[in-house]
This record gives sequence, C-alpha cells and structure tokens, in this order.
Amino acid sequence: MACEGNGMSDARIGEALIKEVIEEELKDVPSEDFPPLTPLADLKTDQEQKMVTQLAKMICIIGDKVQGDQEFKDAIDGIAGSSRSKCDSFKAVADKVFQHGINWERIAVLFYVAGKLAVKMVKAHLPQSVREILRWTVDFFRNNLLGWIREHGGWINSFSELAVASMQNVSSMSCHSYSLILIFVAGLALGSVITWKLTKRL
Repeated sequence: MACEGNGMSDARIGEALIKEVIEEELKDVPSEDFPPLTPLADLKTDQEQKMVTQLAKMICIIGDKVQGDQEFKDAIDGIAGSSRSKCDSFKAVADKVFQHGINWERIAVLFYVAGKLAVKMVKAHLPQSVREILRWTVDFFRNNLLGWIREHGGWINSFSELAVASMQNVSSMSCHSYSLILIFVAGLALGSVITWKLTKRL
C-alpha cells in the first residue's frame, strides 16, 4: 500500500507543479486576461505543497536556459501561430524535448515551455487556451512521464539533478551571487529530503 500511496503522491505533485509553473509565468499578466486555473489534483499535505513550491522555483531557474534557445522560441511561436491542431503542435514539441530520452531536467523544460506558451497565448488574445495548455501538459505527463518518475524514486529524487541543472544556468554570475544561489538551492533540496523522511516515519 505504501508504494501505491507514493505513486498517487507523484501524480498529484506533478499535476500541481505544472499548474504552479504556468501560474508563475503568468504572474505579470493581468489576471483578468485569463481564466483562473482550477487544480486538477488537490495536494494532501503541507509537505507536498512545499515540494511543489520548491520544485517550481528550480524549474524557473532552469527555464532561463530555454529562454535563450531560439529553437524553442520558434517552436513555441509555431504552436501559437499554427493553423493545424494546437494540441498536435504541442505534442510535437513535447516529443522533441524528450527525443533523446527522459531525465529530470527535460521534464522541467517541458513544464517551463508550457508556462511560456501560456503567456504567448494570452498575449495573442487567446486566454481560454491557458486551460487547454494545462490539460495537454498534464495528459502528456500522465501518459509519458509519470511511469518514469515512479521508476526513478519519485519527485524527491529530482532535487539533486535539478539543483545541478540550476547551477549550470547561473555559472556566468558573479561568485557571490553564484554562492548565494548554490546555498539557496542546496537548502531547498536538503530541507525537502529531511522533511520527506520525517513525514514517512510518521
């Protein structure tokens, strides 16, 4: 039963994380311009909420790498301006993200791309598309990524790899800023692992 519980937790955390990343990217867009996103899965504990918040912060740091990638910009623009099914266009981009296999950083990139696409659609005066983007991303997550996440120990095991990916994105910063971010990310990861283990003992 413990494994089943952890599996359900991985599904809830993933769905909530997609929503959180999209909302983070939309935070500077006037709220009246897009419909509020209703959670597809309710988080059951404070620990799950903390994990989602911390992972979302790390994903936004990693997303800076994608932000400077012209190929991904073109892909996002292509979905927004596509005359064919936007859902099919989104899936094609998602498949491209994982064309060399699944890892934690690529999962983070997909969630970040979903957030950037949501912003693009709102700016194109298609705010109703935000809910569709959430649904497409969650569907792709459930069908293609959730099994891999469970096989690799769940979201708790994502922290170390995402922390490394976050550091690679700030390597051009000053030593002082780099050290502060390193301490911040390491603290997030360590705090989450400790809290997670304490929670599992209860």
